[in-house]
Amino acid sequence: MVMFGPLQMFVFGFPGNKFEGAILPALDEAREKGIIRFVDYMFVLKDKKGKLTEVEGTDLGDTELVDLGAGIGALIGFGAAGEEGANIGWREGEEMVAESGIGFTKADMDRIAKEIPKNSSALIMIIEHLWAKDLKQQLLDADAVMLANGMLSRDMFMQIGAVAAAQEAPKKKSAKPKTKKK
Repeated sequence: MVMFGPLQMFVFGFPGNKFEGAILPALDEAREKGIIRFVDYMFVLKDKKGKLTEVEGTDLGDTELVDLGAGIGALIGFGAAGEEGANIGWREGEEMVAESGIGFTKADMDRIAKEIPKNSSALIMIIEHLWAKDLKQQLLDADAVMLANGMLSRDMFMQIGAVAAAQEAPKKKSAKPKTKKK
């Protein structure tokens, strides 16, 4: 089986169709440097009148797509029924890819296109982190177990800051009625 690097999915929305392609050079540069490759990507644009433009693709060849489908099928099968399930899942994953490909289908495109508002667009991409392929193998060889995983985003850091500020804000003293002593 072919070793794939870690896979990650991103979904970006562009309200008002502000996507002008400026991110494409950065993505191409990352691909050319061997940092990432597209397992699948789909771009759906809906204009003000509701007319759709859809673009979909992959950087993987046919053999890699079949290997990935078989590997995913084996993992799903293993999770469902152990080693016997992995063998069944492997075969079913290969068959699925051979019959209908892998990744985003026309039905996926239609569903996403229906859900995004007019004058908006969406970019959905599944990327392989090529830079981490050797690291992944070393972790597997060391029987490492992932305990947590997540993306750190600017919004998350801003939320942490807001929570910290709220916790550190001086607490207002409650106004108690003053009584005069006689």
